[in-house]
Amino acid sequence: MDLVKKIKICEVGPRDGLQNEATILTTEQKVEIIKDMIDAGFKVIEVGSFVSPKAVPQMANTDEVFKLIPMVDGVEYRTLIANVKGVERAAACGCKKVKLNVSASKAHNLANLNKTPEESVAGFKACVDKALENNIEISGSISMAFGSPWDKEIPVQDVKDIVQAYLNVGVTEISLSDASGMAYPTQVYEICSEMKKEFPQVNWWLHFHNTRGLGISNIVAGMQAGITQFDTSFAGVGGCPFVPGAAGNVSTEDVIHMCNEMNVETGIDLDKAMLISKKIVEIVGHSTDSYLLRAGKSKDLIRELPTGQIKNQVKSK
Repeated sequence: MDLVKKIKICEVGPRDGLQNEATILTTEQKVEIIKDMIDAGFKVIEVGSFVSPKAVPQMANTDEVFKLIPMVDGVEYRTLIANVKGVERAAACGCKKVKLNVSASKAHNLANLNKTPEESVAGFKACVDKALENNIEISGSISMAFGSPWDKEIPVQDVKDIVQAYLNVGVTEISLSDASGMAYPTQVYEICSEMKKEFPQVNWWLHFHNTRGLGISNIVAGMQAGITQFDTSFAGVGGCPFVPGAAGNVSTEDVIHMCNEMNVETGIDLDKAMLISKKIVEIVGHSTDSYLLRAGKSKDLIRELPTGQIKNQVKSK
């Protein structure tokens, strides 16, 4: 397999995971978890979002979390925003990286905003300008990039048009997101290979949901296409609240374990990452879609057996 040798993981659990949970974490709980992430080796953390607290009450304390977490050199802390007010909130609490989002689904975007995706991105220019004024980095994401419940299909050209719209307003870091959980490996490989070739100036990220069990295989397909940056969520919590039957994000520990087995470097301590995920499961009070929390690491199963036992096992076969 032609895989990359090293990848970067963004832990999106504090935002994309917890925003869908009924349990609302306190500021202190979030700060403690983020400190644990830094200790485990995460270099990119999505701390929360600056959106309406009425719409997403789970993210209402993002400003306070930013004021209390340690700003460690070499660690990027980012948040999701929807408008200029989000940039202003970021500037006020010391956040230095924000992310915008638009749906690749024309039907979805028109129904919600009465705009095409390209028109929505063009409107992001004010956010970009405000971010630059405040020395804040800005990135963009495209949800439903691999399929949408509201469209028969999402033409690749539509996604390319949105990428170009982002470039037109000065955004060069872009994430392709499978919020609907409809992506599959060959599609991911083909689209990512094409995007990298047509837009070499873009700094690419991929974001997959495990709705139909293909999340981790889609990451492998992305790696084969040369993508090296992926979003994951602790314990696999999260999911898209607008998509019927949507399961959680791809589990962070499952991805790290896979990479360890394949000698792909992540820079993250798997044992520490698993402890974080176990803590999250205790807090939210229910099981999650994490294979590793259920089965443990593969290497934990390897034990030396006495010679007699080995012979007996061979005979039983």
